[in-house]
Amino acid sequence: MAYLFTSESVSEGHPDKIADQISDALLDNFLAFDPESKVACETLVTTGQVVLAGEVKSRTYLDVQNIAREVINTIGYTKGEYQFSGDSCGVISLIHEQSQDINQGVDRGAKEEQGAGDQGMMFGYATKETENYMPLALDISHKILQVLADLRHDGSQIGYLRPDAKAQVTIEYSDDNVPQRIDTIVVSTQHDDFDEDDAMLAKIKKDIIEVLIPKVKALLPAAIQKLFNDEIKYHINPTGKFVIGGPHGDAGLTGRKIIVDTYGGKGAHGGGAFSGKDPSKVDRSAAYAARHVAKNLVAAGVADEILVQVSYAIGVVEPTSIFVDTYGTAKVDLTDGEIASKTAELFDMRPFAIEERLKLRNPIYLETAAYGHMGKQPQMVAKIFESPYNGRIEKEVELFTWEKLDKVDEVKKQFGI
Repeated sequence: MAYLFTSESVSEGHPDKIADQISDALLDNFLAFDPESKVACETLVTTGQVVLAGEVKSRTYLDVQNIAREVINTIGYTKGEYQFSGDSCGVISLIHEQSQDINQGVDRGAKEEQGAGDQGMMFGYATKETENYMPLALDISHKILQVLADLRHDGSQIGYLRPDAKAQVTIEYSDDNVPQRIDTIVVSTQHDDFDEDDAMLAKIKKDIIEVLIPKVKALLPAAIQKLFNDEIKYHINPTGKFVIGGPHGDAGLTGRKIIVDTYGGKGAHGGGAFSGKDPSKVDRSAAYAARHVAKNLVAAGVADEILVQVSYAIGVVEPTSIFVDTYGTAKVDLTDGEIASKTAELFDMRPFAIEERLKLRNPIYLETAAYGHMGKQPQMVAKIFESPYNGRIEKEVELFTWEKLDKVDEVKKQFGI
């Protein structure tokens, strides 16, 4: 019997995503001026206010208030009627120094003996159902909101959009887990006030279906485009008016969108958030490494779908376990346990090894903080950081290194493919 599966995404202007982006902007600035910084920054946003909290150990000093304001303005919260604006909001910093009790278990004389910054388990997932090895429903949900944001920033085709938005996609699968059609698309977007509610809702629905969706389809391969059909159920702003939104409509916190950030409910999640954490925190670095492992295994042909789990004890160098689940899709004559054993031989999952392999001590994190940490294209970019205390620095960095298919040949050799 066919079944339905749903994933959601949220826009860069969603309150929780604003918080994530501020936390990662702070992290990037700390790492730009001091790559050895230890950072765990949390952000709260609400009506007219931003609160920054957390622990930092760094040789640099930042104007954290100005960094937060720049992020908010870039997202698009620049108008007084939003009740939240980068130029007028209050910014309170409660950031203090990292606990020495934690730091002593992480920092070691030899960097390769660096212990894990916390205990816990992290997951990586990959599937062949999309070109970027991501779950399809989540991939389409992200694209809907990225195109919506492009339309908002451009303003020439849809001029009434405001920054806060959510999307959700439901896909029908066959018994053998092949996508058959898109069943439902939900889009809720914040907007300017209209004189008449009925006309407003009709206009928004028409623009989403006739302007937005064709642009999203154009980004997708032909096989995926065929899943769009005339029978799709659209729920566009199903509650009606959505003028009050953003931090004025709902408080936002760092780390509250961990399923949006990863695999949309596919695979599994260990519970740890990413944004605002430097790579000594395995919540982040090991989750990226596990994605890198899973993606290269699937791309090499080990299986069509793979979940990788890695776990750690705080202050301990070696992982406590590495687990692999191929969901019965393995293409090699090995058990999942044997695949995990061979994987552990090929990928060094010690915290410092992960940092080095994926180049994680660079200021690469703001770009991860909206529309998913996984599934994006690796690329080289030049980034500029300016500080009244540290001057100006320009760095060329590589984004999304964990998405590189740079281990496929080694995987094939390891598994005799």
